[in-house]
Amino acid sequence: MDNETPEEVTEAETATSEEATADTMTTTSGVPELTLGSGVPVEAEEDEFVKPEPVIRGKLDKHGVAMGTGRRKTAVARVRIKAGSGNLTINGQALNDYLKVERDRQIVEAPLKATETFGKVDVWVRVNGGGTTGQTGAIVLGIARALEAYNNQFHETLSAGRFLTRDSRMVERKKFGYKKARKSFQFSKR
Repeated sequence: MDNETPEEVTEAETATSEEATADTMTTTSGVPELTLGSGVPVEAEEDEFVKPEPVIRGKLDKHGVAMGTGRRKTAVARVRIKAGSGNLTINGQALNDYLKVERDRQIVEAPLKATETFGKVDVWVRVNGGGTTGQTGAIVLGIARALEAYNNQFHETLSAGRFLTRDSRMVERKKFGYKKARKSFQFSKR
């Protein structure tokens, strides 16, 4: 620094002062300013987010038959899927004979259509408990889990369509002193 000219000294001082301001990021009033991400190393930005391996809840047996269990309310559906001609059997009956409501039939076929396996696999379902809505929801979850076990590449599609999500809503129990779960008897002040 002894041999430097005054111009070089001022350039060096301004460079160091700019670095200091970049590090502390103080405003003109002398109060430190919030800096977001200034201390993050460059290597951390280049790292990609690694997704955890999905949990497959269905099973595949030695004969290539995929099995999945679905539940909704009090209904339980046990589903088996294998490569075939597209037969869909529920409790020994065809889909149209077992489910009378068109909306329920479309909901049951939705995971098969989403994965483009409709008409390419045979689906066998045994379901009991609950009513038609609960059984439909249980069948959909069972089919989705069996499809995921059949081909784990279907996980993204089934997850995006929310077919792998278990609907945990149940009927609330009746409480004593009430007519139903929350409805009470008429209150009489006198």
